[in-house]
Amino acid sequence: MRTIIAVLLAVWPAVAWAQGQPVPPPPAPTSLTTLIASARPDAPATLTFANRDIVVLRSSILGRSSTDRVLTAQTQLQQFVAGGAPARATMRLIDGALMFSVDGHFVFLILPTDLDELTGETLDTKGPPALSRLQLALDETLEARTPRLLLLGALEAVAATAVFIAIVWGLRRADRVTARWIAVMTERRVSASLQAPLAVVRQSRLVTYGNYATNLVMLAIGLIAGYLWLMFVLRRFPYSRPWGDAIRQFLIDRLAWLGLGVVHAIPGLATVALIVVLTRVALNLLGQLFDAVEHGHVTLRGLYPETVAPTRKIVAGLFWLFALIVAYPYIPGSGTDAFKGVSVFVGIVVSLGSTGIVNQLMSGLTITYSRALRSGDYVRIGDVEGTVMHVGTLSTKVETPRGEDVTIPNTVVISHEVINYSRNMSASDVRVPTVVTIGYDVPWRQVQAMLLLAASRTAGVRQEPAPLVLQSGLEDFSVKYTLVVSIDEPRRRALTLSALHANIQDAFNESGVQIMSPHYENDPAGGPKVVPKDRWFPPPAGA
Repeated sequence: MRTIIAVLLAVWPAVAWAQGQPVPPPPAPTSLTTLIASARPDAPATLTFANRDIVVLRSSILGRSSTDRVLTAQTQLQQFVAGGAPARATMRLIDGALMFSVDGHFVFLILPTDLDELTGETLDTKGPPALSRLQLALDETLEARTPRLLLLGALEAVAATAVFIAIVWGLRRADRVTARWIAVMTERRVSASLQAPLAVVRQSRLVTYGNYATNLVMLAIGLIAGYLWLMFVLRRFPYSRPWGDAIRQFLIDRLAWLGLGVVHAIPGLATVALIVVLTRVALNLLGQLFDAVEHGHVTLRGLYPETVAPTRKIVAGLFWLFALIVAYPYIPGSGTDAFKGVSVFVGIVVSLGSTGIVNQLMSGLTITYSRALRSGDYVRIGDVEGTVMHVGTLSTKVETPRGEDVTIPNTVVISHEVINYSRNMSASDVRVPTVVTIGYDVPWRQVQAMLLLAASRTAGVRQEPAPLVLQSGLEDFSVKYTLVVSIDEPRRRALTLSALHANIQDAFNESGVQIMSPHYENDPAGGPKVVPKDRWFPPPAGA
């Protein structure tokens, strides 16, 4: 038996015929053990029959390469199916090698040297699939030579094509109908909810974006239908069936991959959801504590009502950041290279673009927790004077007495001195100073009385707390008097000061005291420089 097998292996004429070379004399008969011992590793060659890959051979025998063995097997198979009768493939294990035959006729061998050691192939794992593919190729070869089966496959392909065309036509009709419906419903509902005319709704491009979404959905459905149609048609014919099987297997593999991915992601998603729920519960509890502090029901050392809002935001940000760090390993896909690449890119962008933002944030925290100013305070920041409307994370908004809304970056606030006229008082009780310099020849008690008289005459100046006159400096040629008054409305500070200055001039003129610091060389002739009362309203001032 082994001698017969050895002779069958030496099918040199078939190989020479397939390669178009002269036929060499056949080798001398030898045993199967000797053939196996002569096997040497060679370049892989795939045995293909009826457009199907049967097996990969990786060794040469008695100097015959793996390619020669493949050509010999293909020639043998062509001869076996030439008669058009059904063929049956079999496999036997002989002396550590697998012998494949068709209807009792030898075709090829799988030797131990034909196994791929890198993938862990064995004769048990490589032989049965090869036998199954060989039998399938033989059956499809017979089918390809049967007109009735080919005609039936063609009819099925034509019917599938007609169905596919009908689906495409229906999708186009549905796309047009859906587009009109979206346009009507969008214009009707948006126009009614926003009380906007149809022209404005159409210019907003909402209808266009809705049509884009509809087109994408219809295109996706059409591509899926086309994929299924192509797979079905290719599998109707024996020669193209391997391509259809490959397309079907790809679809099955993708769906299985998605399904397994979803199943494997469920524990991680459940963990992420649990972390989110716990974080929200903790923040709700802390939120109740912050609300109690903000309303004065609870007192915490170092936490004031005006700092509750930023503290709440900081704590919430830290909690969510910690939750993200803990949940990151459980997010599906977090270990992939794509996810890591996106994370690195986002980190670089944030690092490069956040320098100024971080500086503003730190400045905002400094302003907030130093309690230098708060909403409602009347302040002067550099050259800007007005009421603080909002102390934000990045900037501070101040409304000037002229109604101007000034936004000052927090870094600018930190770099300038801040004068808070409302500190230690209510938001509406603002202390305002004004300065005059009077010569030493005027009694200071008289100056003090005149300034207090002017303050009492000025509307908008409070008498409680009482105005205060300070001798804030003894200059070289004059005394500096500072009148400090409390005004009713901080936003009217400029108007109140204007009226106060006018009353100061009137009071000094009535008393015959000139308001000019005596930076002079000689005393002025004609007495003090004052305006008599009968000349207070010359034209065009009127009486």
